[in-house]
Amino acid sequence: MKLTGVEIRRVRMPLVAPFRTSFGTQTVREALLLRAVTDGAEGWGECVAMHDPLYSCEYVDACADVLGRFLIPALAERRENVDATAVALALSPFKGHQMSKAALEMAVLDAELRERGVPLARELGAVRERVPCGVSVGIMDSVPELLDAVAGYLDAGYVRIKLKIEPGWDVAPVRAVRERFGDDVLLQVDANTAYTRADARLLAGLDPFDLLLIEQPLPEDDLLGHAELARRVRTPICLDESITSARAAADAIALGATSIINIKPGRVGGYLEARRIHDVCAAHGVPVWCGGMLETGLGRAANVALAALPGFTVPGDTSASDRYYRTDITVPFTLEEGHLRVPTGPGIGVEPLADALEEVTVSTRWVAV
Repeated sequence: MKLTGVEIRRVRMPLVAPFRTSFGTQTVREALLLRAVTDGAEGWGECVAMHDPLYSCEYVDACADVLGRFLIPALAERRENVDATAVALALSPFKGHQMSKAALEMAVLDAELRERGVPLARELGAVRERVPCGVSVGIMDSVPELLDAVAGYLDAGYVRIKLKIEPGWDVAPVRAVRERFGDDVLLQVDANTAYTRADARLLAGLDPFDLLLIEQPLPEDDLLGHAELARRVRTPICLDESITSARAAADAIALGATSIINIKPGRVGGYLEARRIHDVCAAHGVPVWCGGMLETGLGRAANVALAALPGFTVPGDTSASDRYYRTDITVPFTLEEGHLRVPTGPGIGVEPLADALEEVTVSTRWVAV
């Protein structure tokens, strides 16, 4: 497959409501979309980096720079023989920038599979035609506001609720949700690294609420702290930000730092590495689930395909389009009895709607190879 160029498109999409976590509040999603053009097809990729380097060290402006200045030119050196497996090798000399690398791999993979007429789900090894959907609920101004939001999501059909927590907003909101909606609701919490080892007793206070898991309570580089915490609380510890590769997943499992893993393709460098993490976890009997980063319909389509693999036994953050956007840039993903259908078309199985894409586009840049 011959690569002829990559378009870097910056988009700006307002969220239906502010989304607050321990690393800030988002009201707008600013993102990079990539369109890889080859001699046989076009493919789309989405970079999940945020506007500011709060969730990770990556941010939109830096991703646009590194893609245009380094990553795309490096891949261009293989222009006559480019496929998705070549992307990681071509980009390996450059340290970090996993989200940028993942976006470029996704675009190339989509183009490759479209040319071959193969759906991404089949290529990855999916075993389901639809996947169960959870929803992530941000930190609210009050408990009554939180309860109203959770009620709305349960009425919509979501099969699992995830509450964002931080010091001062943890035990009380969890208790309120349990008291209002009962023990039958699948419930988990996500701390986004907001706690320290000194908070072990506080986090153990969540044990009586029968949570599915506590996600990433400690800083991403504190695997030993997570292993210690796992011995002090009954609720399973799930790692997110700490898992940057299949090797990192294997190390965390070996240390006893996690018993469940959240796989975010953008965080680990792409869907091929995400599949390797899935395989490592499956070999160790560790369940996985697919996290979300406020993706448009492009990234959502690829995430749903990934979540259809056999090891994804915990409902993920693969929410419907209207959870975040009034108008998506693809045909919207809609809930069907708490599930989303896995796209069956070639590649990621969806394409941008021209008018919707144009409306949210801030700028474009063509990088010829």
